[in-house]
Amino acid sequence: MAAPGSGKVVYEQEGVFIHSSSGNSDDQDCLLSGILRVIDKDTEVIVDWRSLDDSLDSSNILYARKDSSSVVEWAQTPKEKTSRGTEHPNSYEAEWDMVNTVSFKKKPQSNGDATVHTNGENKWSFLFSLADLKSIKQNKEGMGWSYLVFCLKDDVVLPALHFHHGNTALLIHTLRKYVVLCESPQDKRILVNCQSISQSFENLLDEPTYGLLEKLKTDPYTATMGRFSKVTNYIIDSLRGSDPATQQRPPSEMADFFSDAIPGLKINQQEEPGFEVITRIDLGKRPEVNRRQPVSVEEWTKNMDSEGRILNADSMKHMIFRGGLCHALRKEVWKFLLGYYPWHSTREERTIVQKRKIDEYFRMKLQWKSVSEEQEKRNYRLRDYRSLIEKDVNRTDRTNKFYEGQDNPGLILLHDILMTYCMYDFDLGYVQGMSDLLSPILYVMENEVDAFWCFALYMDQMHQNFEEQMQGMKTQLIHLSTLLRLLDSGFCSYLESQDSGYLYFCFRWLLIRFKREFSFQDILRLWEVMWTDLPCQNFHLLICCAILESEKKQIMEKHYGFNEILKHINELSMKMDVEDVLCKAEAVSMQMINCKELPQAVCEILGLENSAATTPDSDTGEDETAGGISHSAPAYSNISKPVAAANGTSESIEQVTPTVLAD
Repeated sequence: MAAPGSGKVVYEQEGVFIHSSSGNSDDQDCLLSGILRVIDKDTEVIVDWRSLDDSLDSSNILYARKDSSSVVEWAQTPKEKTSRGTEHPNSYEAEWDMVNTVSFKKKPQSNGDATVHTNGENKWSFLFSLADLKSIKQNKEGMGWSYLVFCLKDDVVLPALHFHHGNTALLIHTLRKYVVLCESPQDKRILVNCQSISQSFENLLDEPTYGLLEKLKTDPYTATMGRFSKVTNYIIDSLRGSDPATQQRPPSEMADFFSDAIPGLKINQQEEPGFEVITRIDLGKRPEVNRRQPVSVEEWTKNMDSEGRILNADSMKHMIFRGGLCHALRKEVWKFLLGYYPWHSTREERTIVQKRKIDEYFRMKLQWKSVSEEQEKRNYRLRDYRSLIEKDVNRTDRTNKFYEGQDNPGLILLHDILMTYCMYDFDLGYVQGMSDLLSPILYVMENEVDAFWCFALYMDQMHQNFEEQMQGMKTQLIHLSTLLRLLDSGFCSYLESQDSGYLYFCFRWLLIRFKREFSFQDILRLWEVMWTDLPCQNFHLLICCAILESEKKQIMEKHYGFNEILKHINELSMKMDVEDVLCKAEAVSMQMINCKELPQAVCEILGLENSAATTPDSDTGEDETAGGISHSAPAYSNISKPVAAANGTSESIEQVTPTVLAD
């Protein structure tokens, strides 16, 4: 059945009721009979329910007030907008246009008219885009009919729809034509929208659009707490508001919202297998560490033979770890660090690799470039990927000259590389935050193909961070807690007493590898140091420890609570010295490596041999010579060596241990 306007009704069912009550326990439910429709509009699919009394009256449709952010107030359409409905009395198009956003949440009504008006009109009609569907809960009433509850993104729950005449199976069948509905393993009554799996971090790194700050100012503890990086970026600003009531909410309440965002983060150490209780251990004296100057072009060329082979890759990695690279070398050396070029390859072999990768890249790029508009209308995942990428590209590092201004070629390359990555890894596709990882790589490479393959290799290391189950993030937070407890159990106990023991404030650090914490140039230095895979596995966790140790004194002496800790950590962004942080992190690593009684859990996290392993020859390292270049490099003789890959490079050591370790 074709609906008036551009929409096509693909499902329609009368006798779908909302059971409304006035809130008094003695009152019977008021039955609001309505019509449920699924409307296929070329660009989206709409689910629409409205009361029979107002099914032709657009004055009762729910709309998002401009000041209500992404939480929609359940309110009638203003009279000035009603005229649109009278102009098109049978048109769904007029009503769709009234919706600013489609995330619905019923707001408390102080006047008690949230159910049915005395004049027969009501406020219960709603519609939403199927793209915003998160899950559907199915249930049976005692009288035999079924009811469904639609849960939208941000855990917004719509009123239950009771199908007194049945026909829920046909509705589910219709919806399955547009979205992939999977049975929840936790509750078979719940169907989950699986099409959004690769976008589980949608809006995670959004700027505070749609009035996010207004929501947080109104109630910072219940507004969209599933978005960790939004919290670390913006919640503190909301707490600076003039309303003191917003600052009096108990920290434990906010902590509960945080813990819900990563499923299974709360782990009982007594019940979870594989835990090792970390007791206080004397780690010994922490050595002094000094960093060297960045590797120069002369040092690099001296360490290369006439055919372009690197003479001593291990020694070169040590040099890069201790000082980084001069910028002139980054375009070439990053390809070795990320595994694009094998360390033992010749110039000729690298040229062959590059030619092959160029062909592979443009074949993948052609796949999405050749998709017609008509094809894309029938490919919701590609549409969603493109929409997210276009949104993110327009706000990624725009203050950097490489990306500033309109119609910047750097932005076009960002867009094209990310779209091509969707073809390369369609299961993951694009997730917000990935543009942050690509931006520095493209800046250095200044070449579309090289930037793509280096980014793809970096994503191999970071893949688990962006997966729907967040297992990578969960494991890293637990490992970080384990390491911090070993270094300073007293500080960990203090954080736990302030409902901060799960280190939520480190989430953004781990998700995009400190990209938002240091200046752009410092990130180039930090990443190239971490890509050496020295001095141990998961060195980025020791960087976190070094930062937290530096802030311990202020946090504890000023008795910071949950909110103050979040605020303080958030305000460290762009204020830390990368060389100082790297010195402290390396010193911590050497202190642990030298310890002969290191707990097994910590050894596994850092990729070390057991505690009886041989320790380094000295605290400060020994001089090594590579290609006639003398430099200082610590001896890490008890580090488990990465396994050599088929292409001669080392496999990524970012993979987490399957057994979850204790904090």
